[in-house]
Amino acid sequence: MSRLIRLAHLEGRLDVRCLMAGQFTLDHEAAPPGEVQFHLVLQGRCTVTTRTSTVDLGPGDYLLLPHGDAHTVTAASGRRRRFEEEPGATFTTRKSLGAEHELDLFCGHYRFDSAAGALLFRLLPSLVHVTMDRPALALADVLRGEADSDGPGTGAIVCSLCDALLAMSLRSRPDQRLDTPALWTAMGDDVLGRVIALVVERPGESWTIDRMATEARMSRATFLRRFTARTGITVATLLTSIRMMVAADLLTRSDLSVARVASEVGYRSESAFAQAFRATVGTPPARFRKHAVTSQCTRL
Repeated sequence: MSRLIRLAHLEGRLDVRCLMAGQFTLDHEAAPPGEVQFHLVLQGRCTVTTRTSTVDLGPGDYLLLPHGDAHTVTAASGRRRRFEEEPGATFTTRKSLGAEHELDLFCGHYRFDSAAGALLFRLLPSLVHVTMDRPALALADVLRGEADSDGPGTGAIVCSLCDALLAMSLRSRPDQRLDTPALWTAMGDDVLGRVIALVVERPGESWTIDRMATEARMSRATFLRRFTARTGITVATLLTSIRMMVAADLLTRSDLSVARVASEVGYRSESAFAQAFRATVGTPPARFRKHAVTSQCTRL
């Protein structure tokens, strides 16, 4: 999991802190390309509604929207009040007028500029809803303290804390997760997690379903049933996604030839690799590398 998150080169940002009372409705547009949104509730309750789902959030709940769906945050009880926005050095505070706040809600996003980041979030369901455990809540308290001060260095600290909260939510126990099966559900499975870790560590090796089943000490049929039940995706989808994440990172951050990158992620044929890369990422590897290098030079 650590390697996959590092490959994505994420940057967490806190956009708005909502200190609200009574009824309210806050609309969030779909995230632009290269971003996914999250919400963290420290106090109170609210409801997040997308086109297909409704999720109730309470204290300690973290909600990630990996596919960047448009959504609405609401509270339905109490008196409807006007609110004001106060720009800060790191984020904006949205505060109800004329009442003590009942809800303390952080709204932020993760930015990524790599194909690996897009593939990472593609492996997740449309909503990841986790109730934080004690260590994660301790981080949330630090985040609240930094938000209260919003002083020198707060931006860097908040960025690191957001990244840590994402990692902690993805490694959460099954009883903490309130979403559909995903890759991270399998990571928490001792047997499947060990097999997936081997694939991540050695993507260039020949990974067949039979070999994975052998590593898991299961029959092929049992392994496939357990894998599908835990992840909601096929073995081929997982294997290709991991290999393309590693390939995208190598193409962006190394001088290896496309043929060598293909070999590093398990393809004997450069043309077969190029076809798989284009089908997964949407562009041929050589063009992807050229665009990535150009983008890096532009930022510099």
